[in-house]
Amino acid sequence: MQKKAEIHDQVRSDYQKILLDPQHSILGDSASAETLSASVGYTAEELALVPAECNLGLGCGNPLRAARLQPGEVVIDLGSGAGLDCFLAGTQVGRRGRVIGVDMTPEMLSTARRIAKENRIRNVEFRLGEIENLPAADNCADVCISNCVINMSPNKNRVYREIFRVLKPGGRLSICDIVIMKELPKDMQDSPEMHSC
Repeated sequence: MQKKAEIHDQVRSDYQKILLDPQHSILGDSASAETLSASVGYTAEELALVPAECNLGLGCGNPLRAARLQPGEVVIDLGSGAGLDCFLAGTQVGRRGRVIGVDMTPEMLSTARRIAKENRIRNVEFRLGEIENLPAADNCADVCISNCVINMSPNKNRVYREIFRVLKPGGRLSICDIVIMKELPKDMQDSPEMHSC
């Protein structure tokens, strides 16, 4: 069994490769980002609202569908990547709202920050951090969203405690993720690559 730091290093490395060397990343020779995103619940109209570069075709669903975001709300996105869900959330919460993307991969943060700057998106910010230790104050968010990221955490209980800590009383949570319904074979459990799936 890998240690927490080793798992984080593996996931960080895999997602760094998605940006720097996509042909040899965990995505392999997959379909286009638009096709992948459409297959998990994003509409063409939604994708047209945000810069195309933020859509890497990652994720396993559209957490914004159930989030019911309202103008003026504060949203935290756990594992924000290049910012697709953050930028979409930003269109929904409007100028008076705020979206905070948290990611532990510096390359993803740099990409998301550059996209925000180039497109003058001012209600979205990106912070370096792990989802087990969110870089946010207590009771600061109306909604937490996450798209196929919590499954990669070696300490899911800690992640949920952090979500509870940062949500305001009555806050909401909208997650799209992978759930295992039966025990995985030992070789899959011990495979470092499985942590990034």
